[in-house]
Amino acid sequence: MFDKLEDLLRRYEDITRELNEPGVASDQNRFRALMKEQSDLTPIVECYLKYKKNKETVDDSLMMLDEENDEDMRQMLKEELNEAKKQIEALEEELKILLLPKDPNDDRNVIVEIRAGVGGDEAALFAADMFRAYSKYAEAHNWRVEVMDSEEIGIGGIKSISFMVNGNGAYSRLKFESGVHRVQRVPATESGGRIHTSTITVAIMPEVDDVEVEIDMNDCKFDVFRASGNGGQCVNTTDSAVRLTHIPTGIVISCQDEKSQIKNKAKALKVLRAKLYDLEREKQHSSEAALRKSQVGTGDRSEKIRTYNYHQGRVTDHRINLTLYKIDQILDGDFDEVIDALAAASQAEMLAQQNMNE
Repeated sequence: MFDKLEDLLRRYEDITRELNEPGVASDQNRFRALMKEQSDLTPIVECYLKYKKNKETVDDSLMMLDEENDEDMRQMLKEELNEAKKQIEALEEELKILLLPKDPNDDRNVIVEIRAGVGGDEAALFAADMFRAYSKYAEAHNWRVEVMDSEEIGIGGIKSISFMVNGNGAYSRLKFESGVHRVQRVPATESGGRIHTSTITVAIMPEVDDVEVEIDMNDCKFDVFRASGNGGQCVNTTDSAVRLTHIPTGIVISCQDEKSQIKNKAKALKVLRAKLYDLEREKQHSSEAALRKSQVGTGDRSEKIRTYNYHQGRVTDHRINLTLYKIDQILDGDFDEVIDALAAASQAEMLAQQNMNE
């Protein structure tokens, strides 16, 4: 581990020197790549430098203890030594986590799909609640939400909605949300006060570049139609909405949020790339059963991941047996405590797997 850390420290120093060279900013692609690499290395380097400083403190304290006769000074040196040893132990654990393989998609924007499942209108109402919750979560992290397509029902529910979350690290946080979300509550339309159980599915897909997923336009069929639902004059009076059918996979994507047919077509292709990339990842995961078992949240949309029980005011994540009695805050966009726990559990599983392999 420490050989690798020394290599990373040298690389960080090389990048810093190169960034300080005159003229490096003239090549914007190179400059951005160096800045990104430096940013990725900074947490590891800072932690490692703290580790090295504490190691020096231990060595210095031990040497001075051998030479020091004054009891008060020896006591002070022992306290300094013990504190440095504690710091070293904590920093070693932190370094192990920082050196874990990073998900290459973590820094990407995400495309989110929410679909009402079992429960009819109540499921659609909960889908709308979850869209609002994710929108507020995105807002709290200074991410931008861009609706791509939605199918609403008359009572304020959403049968399905696709939207993009634009922001650094969006995928690293939202990737744990893929799966079946279950709600248990008394519907507003229920006169008898009986608790109903409904479900929605959430799919989280990283945005991918054109070069990463090539699409043969001969495999695509485009239909245009007049947008429906809420919108401005141009949206509802021109054939601006686009329906894209990918013939080999049967994937159908509709986009109608933009006034321009060209923009809606571009959005539909963006969603298709994400879906094709997601399909390929699913195939890889399916062929690596051991890997799937070692991950918190495999992205399997048939997996029931969380229950929102209104009567008890609780939210339970079934993957890590976490229960929080703060349903109002969570549905107001406060997902961080849940996501932090899932990220920590995922890291712990990766560390355990790494220790088994060593």
